[in-house]
Amino acid sequence: MSAGVEIPMNPACAATDGRQGWLDGLPDVIEDVTRRWSLSVGAPFQPGGSTAWVAPARNRGGTEVVLKVVMRHPEADHEGAGLRLWDGYGAIRLFDEAEYEESIALLLERCVPGSMLRELPEPDQDQVVCGLLRRLWRPPPPRHPFRTLAQMCTQWADQFEEKAQTHEPDLDPGLVREGMALFRSLPATAEREVVLLTDLHAHNVLAAQREPWLVIDPKPHVGDPTYDALQHMLNCEERLQADPRRLVVSMASSLDLDPGRLTHWLFARCVQESLECPGLAPVALELAPH
Repeated sequence: MSAGVEIPMNPACAATDGRQGWLDGLPDVIEDVTRRWSLSVGAPFQPGGSTAWVAPARNRGGTEVVLKVVMRHPEADHEGAGLRLWDGYGAIRLFDEAEYEESIALLLERCVPGSMLRELPEPDQDQVVCGLLRRLWRPPPPRHPFRTLAQMCTQWADQFEEKAQTHEPDLDPGLVREGMALFRSLPATAEREVVLLTDLHAHNVLAAQREPWLVIDPKPHVGDPTYDALQHMLNCEERLQADPRRLVVSMASSLDLDPGRLTHWLFARCVQESLECPGLAPVALELAPH
């Protein structure tokens, strides 16, 4: 990698995970979009995401913006399309986008003051997250580019089952099979489909002036809205471990979702995550269908 481009901690660590080619190409991408969009770019935010380089910048008119260079991968390839769809309604605005062989560069609205929703107590986080989800869910437009939730779940289930061959989950094999069967089948039984964010949680919601809170870093897919409650719930670790069914009832009520279906989704996702996060195995056991 050429000198002069600071690499945050998380992307630097990602070099050990088969992502060196993306990192090697970052300086050229940053140089190209800086020239193309007439930007003055600051040091990247730390610690950074494992698949994105993000830094504050100013455009030619002096407006504060954000430059984000994302490594191409299926879950995040359509962030720009999602932001164009929402057009600033509850989410940051997209000003421009440029595609490269291994990267996608996004010129984004800057949130000021930019503090994270995670700084609020969790019950307040629940209220904001649920309000944003209800606003942002909308039917997919014709000829949209988004992958389906079913495609993502199938891919994740395949990856789990491959890894489970050498790293046995801390769960009964029958429970694992049941969880993975649900993870594969639930997308097809949804009563409605919307454009999902799939990764909405309190780290990805920032305080702003245009609206009190704006969503950043969506990973749009099309599918069952019930799925979209999961990532925030998984991040509420203490409540999830203490009483997952109570958390399910609370979130389902706030989002007008079927609590039984949300329970099934949370059980399946906890099974799927249990190899990387063994602490979710007891939660899966508590939520398992009887």
